[in-house]
Formats: sequence, structure tokens, C-alpha cells
Amino acid sequence: MNNFEFIESCEKKLEKKFKAVDDVAYFNQVKVLNAFRECNVAVRHFNGTTGYGYGDEGRDVLGKLYAMSFGAESGIVSPHLLSGTHALTVALFGLLRPNDTLFCISGMPYDTIRGVIFGENNGSLKDFGVNFECCGLDESGKFDFELIKKKFNKSVKVVYIQRSRGYELRDAFSCEEIGEACKFVRSLGFKGCIFVDNCYGEFVEKREPTEVGADIIVGSLIKNAGGGLAPTGGYICGKEEYIDLIGKRLTAPSIGLEVGSYEGGYRIFYQGLFSAPHATAQALKCSLLIGQAMGELGYKNFPALDKTPHDITRAIRFDSAEKMVNFIREVQYASPVDGFVTCEPWAMPGYDDDIIMAAGTFVSGASIELSADGPVKPPYIAYFQGGLTYEHGKYALERILNKIR
Repeated sequence: MNNFEFIESCEKKLEKKFKAVDDVAYFNQVKVLNAFRECNVAVRHFNGTTGYGYGDEGRDVLGKLYAMSFGAESGIVSPHLLSGTHALTVALFGLLRPNDTLFCISGMPYDTIRGVIFGENNGSLKDFGVNFECCGLDESGKFDFELIKKKFNKSVKVVYIQRSRGYELRDAFSCEEIGEACKFVRSLGFKGCIFVDNCYGEFVEKREPTEVGADIIVGSLIKNAGGGLAPTGGYICGKEEYIDLIGKRLTAPSIGLEVGSYEGGYRIFYQGLFSAPHATAQALKCSLLIGQAMGELGYKNFPALDKTPHDITRAIRFDSAEKMVNFIREVQYASPVDGFVTCEPWAMPGYDDDIIMAAGTFVSGASIELSADGPVKPPYIAYFQGGLTYEHGKYALERILNKIR
């Protein structure tokens, strides 16, 4: 069987899963479209502003639009949120005060947020007197409710959940699982904020964490939520009381969300959200196809082939650094931008180990576009994500198969 026939056989086996992805995409497209209509989005909202940005309708309606799409009360959407890590940082600093405890119940957070939480003498939460507790997962990679109960205490102000796997070998949490965790921590008497890092999970399911008990969700616009069109930015959505506090950290305590201009205009951010359900579906199909093919060739990958993905990332394990690096390089060679570049591992800021990244993307580093990355250390795992079109992912798979078969 040649590579083309092999890919066709994988596609045949994925027909039901692809249909399920399309069903979710349609549901979410209608949800987003209804939010546009209820917010009365008009051409004037695309216009930018300068200076203080008082009365910036485009900014304010964009926040409402995202909040409504995510089943939340209020939202901040801003090009001044520079990345997912920056959005998480602003939100956490807005919510936490000295002697408060941030309690992560989903295992150790992603590399770049660790320095924000417990870095030494770098302006971290720890430097400002915020405590951190972390609860590992059980043997199956799920919430360990007994351990959560044991470690919980009255100083906990924010319960933190990371939806995606980061660089860990576990499945992303479903909204149903997040809802169960929210219900459990409330049963312990917790009255504070349940906070979800929602990166890579937006529009993968019919519900978002804010619709199952989370108080705040945070994400990047160069992942799912920006639809492959947003050139930068992040969002923070949730309960209005918490959004007001976070807004005072984004700008200034005396000003809050009354200011904030962006002369470039907001059209691409609105259009990105409109495109997000479809772009996410394309990325999911790319993930499923890569997973099916690599699994049949004997490469263990997560989520397993018999499971439903709950985010757009896929972890693929290799038995050597060379094989992992070759896989990631083929993704780069299949890219429309910088496709001639050979990726090399390097000490990227914010990471504990040398990282190799393939991201030949129109928006620099956009992981809703076809990309792959991972720390070059045992076990050798490539984290594959994105794909604005299924056809692009299919072509990348052809290149990968030519290299490894």
C-alpha cells in the first residue's frame, strides 16, 4: 500500500469521527452567529480609536461578543494581551492578593506560567506574597479528588485548572470533567474563583468551561479563538465581578476598562471569532488523521484512537530524539511560510529545556495554524496542533510518511 492509499484508508476509518466534528462545528457556528446578532455588530465596531480610547464601541462590544459566545457574563478581548501566558498573568494578578493561595488541581502548570507563579525575584506572584499549592493527577491522568480534598485549605482564593496537556502525557480535560471538578471544590465550601486556562480547547466541544461551573476562562487569540485571522491578542471571560478586578490590573486600578485604544481597528478580531468554529474543526480533523496514521504505524499517541479529543493538540511519542526532530522538521517543510527553514532545538525563553518548534505560519507562532513542537528530552514527544485547512494537514502527513515509512 503506497502512502496515498494508506491515508485514504485512514480517512475511511475516521468518517464517523469527522462527522461528529462537523456537528460540533455547526452547533458552535450557530452559537457565535447568534451572539453577533444579539450584540448588534455593525461596521462601525470595526473602527479603531487612539489615545485613551474612551467610548471605544468596537473594544467594548468585542468583549461582550466573546463573553456571550462562551456563556459568560463579561469579557476582555484585547490586542494588548500579548499571548496566552500574558493573559493568564494579567488575570491572576487581578484576582490574587498577598497571603492568598493559588491552588492548581490539574498537575503542574505549563512551563511559561511557572515563572509567573513561583519565579524568584522576577516579579512573580510568589514575590508578591501569593502562595501556591499543586495537586497531582491520579494514575489515569484525571483529577484526584481525594488528594484535592486533603490539600484544600481556607486560604485558597483561586482554584486553577489547565484544560490542555501542556507538555505532559495526559489527555486534555473535557468540559464534563471540568464541571465535575468545579462541583467538587464547591462541595468543599470553596466560594472563590474557579479559573481555567482554556488554551487549545475553545469550540472543540459544544460547551465551554464557563458553562459548566468555571468563573473565569482565559486564552490566546492566535490559537482556536482567533480563527487563524487574529494577528495577536488574548481574551479573559467570566463573571462580571472578576472581570472588573482583572480590568483594573490590565490598565490601572483607578481606571479599569474605560480606556484602551487600538488604532488598527477590530475587524480582523471579529472576523476571527466568526471563523473560529470552522478553523477549530479543521485542526481537529488534522489531529485525528495524524493520530490514526501514526497509531497504525506503531507510534503511541494521545489522545488514544478510541477517544474523543478535548483540545486540538496531539502528543506523539518517539523512541529517539532523531525521529522526533525529523517529524517536527517535516511539519516545517510543509509550511507555506519559511518552508525552506530547518528547525533546530534552542533555549527558548520561559521553558525548562531546549525546545524545537515548527511554525511556518502566517501569524508568528500561531498554533491554530499547522505546527508542532516539544522539549528534546526523553520521552521524546512531539506535540502536534492546528491546521487552518484539512488539506494542509493531509499534505504534511504525506511528507511525514515519506520520511518515516
